[in-house]
Amino acid sequence: MNNLSHLDPRDVFGYFEKICSIPHGSGDMEKISSFCMDFAKKHGLWATRDEANNVIIKKPASKGYENAEPVILQGHLDMVCQKEPASSIRFEEDGIEVLVDGEFIRAKGTTLGADDGIAVAMMLAILADNSLSHPPIEAVFTTDEEIGMIGAKAMDMAVLSGKRMINLDSGNPAIVTVSCAGGSDLTAFVPIKREQRKGTAVSLSVKGLKGGHSGTEIHKGRVNANLLMGRILHHLSKTNAFSVISVFGGDKGNAIPVSCTAKLLTSDPDGLSLAFENYAGIVREEIRAREEGFAFDAEILEAGAFAALDDAAFGKLLHALILAPNGVMEMSAEIENLVETSLNLGILKTEDDKAVLSFALRSNKKTAMAYLEERLSAFFTLMECPVETGGHYPPWEYNKDSVLRQLYIEKYKEKTGKTAEVQAIHAGLECGVFADAIKGFDCISIGPLHFDIHTTRECLSIKSTKEMYEIVCRMLETLK
Repeated sequence: MNNLSHLDPRDVFGYFEKICSIPHGSGDMEKISSFCMDFAKKHGLWATRDEANNVIIKKPASKGYENAEPVILQGHLDMVCQKEPASSIRFEEDGIEVLVDGEFIRAKGTTLGADDGIAVAMMLAILADNSLSHPPIEAVFTTDEEIGMIGAKAMDMAVLSGKRMINLDSGNPAIVTVSCAGGSDLTAFVPIKREQRKGTAVSLSVKGLKGGHSGTEIHKGRVNANLLMGRILHHLSKTNAFSVISVFGGDKGNAIPVSCTAKLLTSDPDGLSLAFENYAGIVREEIRAREEGFAFDAEILEAGAFAALDDAAFGKLLHALILAPNGVMEMSAEIENLVETSLNLGILKTEDDKAVLSFALRSNKKTAMAYLEERLSAFFTLMECPVETGGHYPPWEYNKDSVLRQLYIEKYKEKTGKTAEVQAIHAGLECGVFADAIKGFDCISIGPLHFDIHTTRECLSIKSTKEMYEIVCRMLETLK
């Protein structure tokens, strides 16, 4: 392992190297949490750890800042563990081998974990440096962010007295994030009755669509494979006789599905296949400018008797697929080009007695999020389809009077000569959990430049990390 301490006199990189040596994949938080507690003890700082292994370390104000409001610094302890096929690493036992590659830090054959290890390193460096001028600091190290913000949701926010928070979980210093979406999962169940019917099975597939993240890419006009299959089946039902045996598309609620396959039963497999190919070809021409990889195929399978959806069940499923709301619902009136509210049908599957439709709902406004959930529930209730909701996480709403936002823009320009872009994202951040619990909350999300997170190509800019650390220190110095 390279020695990184020489890269920064405040030893941000030395702490990062130490973090990399400790196993800290999501779900494996004990060792890294203990490291943070030992750090606090070594430096004589108050610290607490909860049952979720979240750690809070408090540092008193430096001289002259005793009356200043506390500032929360926040990042998460867990990383996404991915490795190349040739790597022999055991993430539960081995550390990450870090390498200096020119202007970047990389890992040998694995993810680097700069998301969010570099935030943890910067926070430790600030806590360790008694030469800095700063208000009271509450450093919050949350756990299992990558698998659902589990630590932040479990944390008792009453331990915190600060209302101003600098989240260090972003990856471009030229952008200051000021709002994020909240969300929930809604699953609808279309009751199915099946009948034994005879005929020839035909498999129809749509595939090769771009897909993408259902938050950050929902506005890009990418075609949802599940909805496209609903459109095609609706069209075919007007000219061809068939029954549905099964439909399956997508495997994650928060991903725009890239493929969907329907297994149908018909007495005219050639005619159904031809009708499908003709209409899918028309659709291809329609969407080719935005879905250049779209493909489709029809395969005639075996003849026999199959348990197919009865006509009532097929009609109800078809209506759900062509009428349920999906995609962008509202754009923000406060932040230009921000999707404020959306939903995505990420999973479609048929089981023996029901069809399952799983939606991911998002909004940067709490009330809009609640209304969207009510609207979708009302739609399926009218169709006599039960629904279940869960996975709720709150939004972080835009604060037009944010002191931290203006201060970061000022310090970033002083350091770089450039103006930072203000951004809101249509995806979740832990900031939303804190915003929901702390009244009068003022927050920004920032971080040094790093690329290809969650992949073995992940890399962290050394120069940007130094600049970000200095900017955060200058912000703390200003917050009297």
